[in-house]
Amino acid sequence: MSSSKLFTIILFSLTLSLILQTSSGANPLFRFCSSSEYFSQNSPYESYLKRLSNSLIYSTPQTGFSVSIAGKYRNQHGVYGLANGVYGLALCRGDVSNNVSTLDCKTCVSEATKEIRSLCPYNKGAIIWYDYCMFKYLDTKFFGYIDKINTYCYTGIGNSGSDPATFYYKTKKFLNQLAEKASVNPKLYATGELKIEESEKLYGLTQCTKDLSRSDCKKCLDDIINPIPNCWEGAKGGRILGGSCNFRYETYPFFKE
Repeated sequence: MSSSKLFTIILFSLTLSLILQTSSGANPLFRFCSSSEYFSQNSPYESYLKRLSNSLIYSTPQTGFSVSIAGKYRNQHGVYGLANGVYGLALCRGDVSNNVSTLDCKTCVSEATKEIRSLCPYNKGAIIWYDYCMFKYLDTKFFGYIDKINTYCYTGIGNSGSDPATFYYKTKKFLNQLAEKASVNPKLYATGELKIEESEKLYGLTQCTKDLSRSDCKKCLDDIINPIPNCWEGAKGGRILGGSCNFRYETYPFFKE
């Protein structure tokens, strides 16, 4: 079954006051569970999912990104492939997957794999986002393709002021520059800041999962940056979380140097 049938398309916004986070990014931002496919308790799929989760907890902190496959290979009707296999990936935010912050990355991925099992206990596909990481798994291979289904709009705090059109013009231009910057970075990650008024700066972050090509990273970011004005309706900051890429902008520093 294709990933487009496993997830429900949802795009909406919430203020930060509705979902609180700790400074360590310990609470999930949001999650999607598959809507139609399930596995049973103590099934091979459950065993494979546990194996995949443990693999990603171990491997992701080393580079900030990892993919994993778990299942038993067999030849069925002349086709050699996984039987009841599960495919997964984990991505840590670029500034929490360096030599200083690998513990933050590992802690986040570990928490994500546990929390998604609680929120989506027997779903064959799910995705969960934290401030510091993302974890996603499916029963079909999805690596290397832009996820156009799983998209979540998250509203920041504050109002963009009396001239929202100018604010969003500057914001989109700034984020487009960061999208370009991320697409040519080996980590597919970029941050930056922009002076928008005499006493105010804009801080931005863009990132893609590293199974994407550079061109697909740029396309993924461009596609989610374009809807900004329809998502926040005057908010001064916010983010879009995607299954393959994400961005965030605020008028205060939120990423590590």
